[in-house]
Amino acid sequence: MKIKPLHDRVLVRRQEQEEKTAGGIIIPDTAKEKPMKAEILAIGDGLRDDAGKLVPLAVKVGDMVLFSKWAGTEVKVEGEELLIMKESDIIAIIEDAKAA
Repeated sequence: MKIKPLHDRVLVRRQEQEEKTAGGIIIPDTAKEKPMKAEILAIGDGLRDDAGKLVPLAVKVGDMVLFSKWAGTEVKVEGEELLIMKESDIIAIIEDAKAA
């Protein structure tokens, strides 16, 4: 199934967080918070400004981003849990995704 978000929305896949702390303590599933880091899988075309001109999104497919804690709507696509959220819910683009 192929999904194309509308307007200023993006489709993201959460990135799993570490199961151990830096000190080596294993975090049980019940104590884990959902990660706020994700990879962008699809983006909408953007919003129209007051003059009717299309303003493209600042993010692109493949970007790693950080988003606000309660952002988005969870959707299940082919058995995988994904999120659809507005671009305004994204708080940062991770420039060097390998370092993060």
